Amino acid sequence: MAKGTHPLPQVVLTRPMTTENELQLVKIRRALISVSDKTGIVDFARELKRFGVEIISTGGTASALRDAGIEVRDVSEVTGFPEMMDGRIKTLHPKIHGALLGLRDNPQHISAMHEHNIEPIDMVVVNLYPFEQTVMQGDATPEETTEQIDIGGPAMIRSAAKNWRDVAVIVAADFYQPIMDEIRRHNGSLSQTTRLKLARQAFSRTASYDMMISSHLTSSLVDIGGPRKRWGGIGGGGGGTSFSRTFANRLGQMTELVERGFLVLQKKLDVRYGENPHQKAALYEVGWKNGIANAELLAGKEMSFNNYVDADAAWQLVCDFDDLVCAIIKHTNPAGVALGKSNEEAYKRALACDPVSAFGGIVAFNRTVDENAARAVTEIFTEVVIASDYESAALEVLKTKKNLRVLRAGRPEPIASLEYKQISGGMLVQTRDSHRMKREDLKVVTKRTPSDKEIEDLLFAWTVCKHTKSNAIVYVRAGQTVGVGAGQMSRVDSVKIGAMRAQLPTPGSVLASDAFFPFRDGLDEAAKHGITAVIQPGGSVRDDEVIAAADEHGLAMVFTGVRHFKH
Repeated sequence: MAKGTHPLPQVVLTRPMTTENELQLVKIRRALISVSDKTGIVDFARELKRFGVEIISTGGTASALRDAGIEVRDVSEVTGFPEMMDGRIKTLHPKIHGALLGLRDNPQHISAMHEHNIEPIDMVVVNLYPFEQTVMQGDATPEETTEQIDIGGPAMIRSAAKNWRDVAVIVAADFYQPIMDEIRRHNGSLSQTTRLKLARQAFSRTASYDMMISSHLTSSLVDIGGPRKRWGGIGGGGGGTSFSRTFANRLGQMTELVERGFLVLQKKLDVRYGENPHQKAALYEVGWKNGIANAELLAGKEMSFNNYVDADAAWQLVCDFDDLVCAIIKHTNPAGVALGKSNEEAYKRALACDPVSAFGGIVAFNRTVDENAARAVTEIFTEVVIASDYESAALEVLKTKKNLRVLRAGRPEPIASLEYKQISGGMLVQTRDSHRMKREDLKVVTKRTPSDKEIEDLLFAWTVCKHTKSNAIVYVRAGQTVGVGAGQMSRVDSVKIGAMRAQLPTPGSVLASDAFFPFRDGLDEAAKHGITAVIQPGGSVRDDEVIAAADEHGLAMVFTGVRHFKH
């Protein structure tokens, strides 16, 4: 046997389920450690040494461990082959991968390992080149990002994970402490259950790493014979989006309807249950920095599944306004929405629309909340309040309500991303409805032209209607919802329900419809409640009939040419 090598351990050719080994323990005798992020690695290696583990290492990791007084063996000594090409070639060698892939209960594998003097490796500790961090800098060149694509690391991770029955693979510093705890409990060994869990994490890590690289290469690097693509686009059917744009939000995700795309999910937390108590649920991050999933919980109980859904509806609504606005949401539909000169005024005007439904609702502001607004919100039971921020005095007031969840969502801006809707057997994906109607885009179709004040209310009603479940009808007067008819199978029923539920007078209000009126009956019904103007997409085969009805009632009506169905 060559000098400096270690004898192969006696190999058990079966895995008997004995009392002593019912956990299928594997003794960790040799570990290969090669990490880019060296957080916690010295303490971890020192703990392995306590149990007599031989440590093999590379480059900077070996230097860091030696500097800490930990004895290590260089990979080049194991392979008999020097590191070369600026470290690109280090661990891609049969004496490394044979040591990881060799099955300890397979006589042929063991024979080959003996023949070629391959010593088994029982643990691999690897985290990958900082490809993500390099791209996040935003100014990295193609050469710099390409150089941070790890080759040897993923290869070792996959080899070790494939042979999880015999080898433990650790891909993140978060795992060091629980592994050390188990090694102490089992006198230097790890259970089969732990090795399997580590393998699952390992394959998840390499899969996400490869998808990130694929996305970056697809959309932001140089095409052969063409200019550099910086801001997206698809090449070769890879799918993805430019990391220069979105990886600063941590993970690149699909932002276009590509032939092949991906969505990376990272569990953020478990919620108590799903939409109903018998359903399990969790919140996952998808890499975007804004939105309700990333809002900070400043006070109150943990968020529930339904809290997140309703809070998102409320926040998306207020983010669609530039003016100061407050929205009160119940079951994703607006119970009341209003503009105001202050947060307090906007809240009280929104509350006046439907104070009964507002009980137990979600309140959202698109401005920093002050003390007066906070006191107004706490006068009735509210599940969640969301705002860009809170004055310190306002936060203290809100904290007096122990069950009130207080979310700080940051800058109020619409989220530019795709929307996903799962159906049985597949996934529907669409671009987000980010359309904003402008005054100059309205088409007056009636004899009477709406006044400036009516146009302001029509645009306000149109935006609220966009965030209301179809069939949606919204009555508005003076920047305040008067009545909301949501989610009905018949549009004329939504017109009736919106007026029926109105707590404020409907005469003098304007009306918005998220889609065209298929018949004049909806307009005739609305006219009974004293409306003065209508905003709707138009496009019905009976538009002329509906326009004639508006003229008969003396109404002004504008077409948008845009529909806002919401299901």
